[in-house]
Amino acid sequence: MSKQKTQQRPQQAARKEDKPKEPGTRSDAPPRMLTMYRDTVMPQLTKEFDYANVMRVPRVAKVVVNIGIGEAKDNDKALDAAVGDVTTITGQKPALIKARKSVANFKLRAGQTIGIKTTLRGRRMWYFLDKLVNVALPRIRDFRGVNPDGFDGRGNYSLGLREQVVFPEIDYDKIDKLRGLEVSIVTTARSDDEARSLLTRLGMPFRKR
Repeated sequence: MSKQKTQQRPQQAARKEDKPKEPGTRSDAPPRMLTMYRDTVMPQLTKEFDYANVMRVPRVAKVVVNIGIGEAKDNDKALDAAVGDVTTITGQKPALIKARKSVANFKLRAGQTIGIKTTLRGRRMWYFLDKLVNVALPRIRDFRGVNPDGFDGRGNYSLGLREQVVFPEIDYDKIDKLRGLEVSIVTTARSDDEARSLLTRLGMPFRKR
């Protein structure tokens, strides 16, 4: 028995070595957009705004993806479908958003689920941004750019997408319904102008005014 086990170990080790590495693991190369930010965008922003300290150069801190699901209070399947869509799109399971107060006019009770959201940081954030800018947005029919007025005055930007099917991972034939979602990009920029320049240089296609 011990001899057989000894003979099997090298084969088992070989199978482990042959197994393809999952994207996003530490052994992988940095996300393409992160490399572009470090090598190209940071020097450009430093020159444009004359930053004296590299720590002042704005960066993307996190991306929040959320969906409002008012129908979830009456339809558990709608909630499950929305959670599945966001998980597929972002690679991360979303958290549930619950109502804080009861609203009689909307037949809403405190504690009921009214939406879902997931917060992306690090590699998943950069992979999602790259996919959003270079794959999803160009798939929108008659796309002419995103709204340039979506900034909040503090360097953060939000945009809405009407359909989850613009993301290539979503199979149109398997969804329960077309469902919109909101993407909020939180940056460390101190002004909307800095944030706009950052996102433009990362490839965000702002619509001309």
